[in-house]
Amino acid sequence: MSSSQHFASQTVSAPGRLGRELGGIIAIVVGGALVTVLDATVVSIAVDTLAARFHAPLAEIQWVITAYLVAMTAVIPLTGYAADRFGGRRVWMAAVALFVLGSALASLAWSAESLIAFRAVQGLGGGMVVPVGMSLVAQSAGRERMGRAMSMVSIPMMLGPVLGPVLGGLLVSAADWRWIFLINIPIGLAVLAFSPRILPKSEARPGQRLDAIGLALLSPGLTALVYGLSTVTESAGIAAAWAGAGAVLIAAFVWRALGRSEPLLELRHFASRTFAVASLIQFLLGGVLIGSMLLLPLYYQQARGLTAGLTGLLLIPQGLGAALALYATGPLVDRGRGRAVVLTGAVLLSAGLAVYALAPAEPPFAVLVGALLVAGLGTGCTMTPLNTAAYSVIERVAIPRATATLSIVQRVGGALGTATFAVVLSSLLAGAHSAAGVASAFGAVFWLPVTAVVLVVPLAALLPAPDSSPSH
Repeated sequence: MSSSQHFASQTVSAPGRLGRELGGIIAIVVGGALVTVLDATVVSIAVDTLAARFHAPLAEIQWVITAYLVAMTAVIPLTGYAADRFGGRRVWMAAVALFVLGSALASLAWSAESLIAFRAVQGLGGGMVVPVGMSLVAQSAGRERMGRAMSMVSIPMMLGPVLGPVLGGLLVSAADWRWIFLINIPIGLAVLAFSPRILPKSEARPGQRLDAIGLALLSPGLTALVYGLSTVTESAGIAAAWAGAGAVLIAAFVWRALGRSEPLLELRHFASRTFAVASLIQFLLGGVLIGSMLLLPLYYQQARGLTAGLTGLLLIPQGLGAALALYATGPLVDRGRGRAVVLTGAVLLSAGLAVYALAPAEPPFAVLVGALLVAGLGTGCTMTPLNTAAYSVIERVAIPRATATLSIVQRVGGALGTATFAVVLSSLLAGAHSAAGVASAFGAVFWLPVTAVVLVVPLAALLPAPDSSPSH
């Protein structure tokens, strides 16, 4: 891609409509991605119900969540190669079909062990849906419409973690737990029915060779790392061993990939300052956003004594704020204002989370809801310009593998953030013997995501200015 085709170019006139063809592609991708992202969090609200139904201890039933996340992470490295080798549309449809199959099997589960196994099947399909879908949209949008296209396709990533607990609470309260999985089937089948007619027929490249050794290093490495980080509160020693083994495998993969002409992931993209900075910011924000989905529900339930259902409803303003920002910022990004949008988002997100860090023992709920709305606005300002910046320095043919790289960066950041917040919170709560002590513990932990977002500000300043080209 030439330097004139860049993230912050001012030479592009105001973009027109997305168009019917691109709008249809985005609708299909959003529909498929939303159910997979929702399913990562929708089960969290039903953990107690599932534990009682299958007479399983919490240590075992939590694998219903962990198995899905680990399987999603393990399959991501394969997405770039698969999309190149077989064509993006074929891989997308196969991934959605596998996710639907896993959902159907999970709804028929007869024990905790069977449910965990079927959740892993769901994760293997769901892990490929988002990166392949995003690459299809990015390849179809082109530079002129990239900002608005990315703002639309980011909706599942913004709303899924927020709406998942709400939907899960409603389904568990009003129907049987099996509907958490059954609801995916009609949506997934509708997506599959329309995909052949709407999604572009991506060119398959049969000559692409799979870096099998790279896959054997990276997928187990990511699986071990994410597993270790996600179980750190149960046994620190075992978790550290798993995470350490994963880090060694990933390091070996990096060394191998840098010496190959066709690696599983193209790490040489990080030689571009724009791609590297956008990726680092996404790593930090992945930890903040996914980790906050652990802190916020626990805060409302443990520090404020609210029910799971009411907690889910109080998280809605964050999703609304993110949706409003996504709608408003896409055109700004297409006009080359991405850096300013990211900086604005970082300020809003840190301000919203700082309210929880500074809150007294029982702040008014109106203040907390307003803070979540502000944090949501900040969240919605970040992902669209960051994805647009990263793709702006990538050749169109390389987008599938770049998307897989970005997805891995976000997933590892999310796992690290969640583990860090969980360890610190558990340590502080162990010494809290009163309601005020619990509130103080949560306030101290909320400074961690605030600090991470503050670090985004100087990094965002390194993104291309409106009158400059990104570094390659």
